[in-house]
Amino acid sequence: MFDPTSRYYNLETAGLTMPDGRTVAYIRRRFLPQGAAMPLLVEITVAQGDRLDLITARTLGDPEQFWRVADANDAMNPPDLTAQLGGVLRVPIPQP
Repeated sequence: MFDPTSRYYNLETAGLTMPDGRTVAYIRRRFLPQGAAMPLLVEITVAQGDRLDLITARTLGDPEQFWRVADANDAMNPPDLTAQLGGVLRVPIPQP
């Protein structure tokens, strides 16, 4: 259902039976990891023009892995991470 690099890949699929008897499949809730506990690949200082997709393309080789940086920095709103120049971002070692 999800690509192996997706943050939802390892989540369990569940089903809900509707009043009319149909079963609706859904993915169970994803709980955020503790960012400080994630193994660190590198720390990046936010520069002018940086975006999470550009940072993850440079460091992890995949712009769609921005969610890993958000997790490692305990960010609920990923764009906030690059809003302030000079901020330091943790880029984690990708885990399965």
